Amino acid sequence: MNQERTMPVPGEFYRHFKNKMYQIVTIAFHSETGEKMVVYQALYGEFKVWVRPLSMFMEEVDHEKYPDVKQKFRFEKVEVNSGKEEPPCQPGPNAYLLEFFDAMDEKKYDKMLEALQKLSSKATRKEVDDICMVLDMQASGETVYEQIADIKRHILMLKKFDGERLR
Repeated sequence: MNQERTMPVPGEFYRHFKNKMYQIVTIAFHSETGEKMVVYQALYGEFKVWVRPLSMFMEEVDHEKYPDVKQKFRFEKVEVNSGKEEPPCQPGPNAYLLEFFDAMDEKKYDKMLEALQKLSSKATRKEVDDICMVLDMQASGETVYEQIADIKRHILMLKKFDGERLR
């Protein structure tokens, strides 16, 4: 394992070099070898849970095999403000992004829309891409503003579908 990197901690978010987001579930140990394993969950699609050796999780990208990849490591930690500390000024987009993901975990569509509204004035293409990835959708708009409008329509559709399904 690379000595300059810290051990993943449950609850942390990591971006794979192929631009998919994951959340750490736990660090486990192989029953035969004692090797440390990272258990992590996809934040897109079917939200599958994966396991891989810690050494492989922490390794650098093979830039000979993937020459166009800019990310240094296979998985890189994504910092998000947990909201537990009072920020010195206005919260940044990461605080609203985490608020969005928390609301999504709870299937609270109104809170998702509220967090999306807060995020909209600060969002970059990166935050929009993260949300689209987690919602397993593609926003068709050209600008960030248009893409956020697509995400809003998608959330409203999810809200309507879930509401009608329960009737």
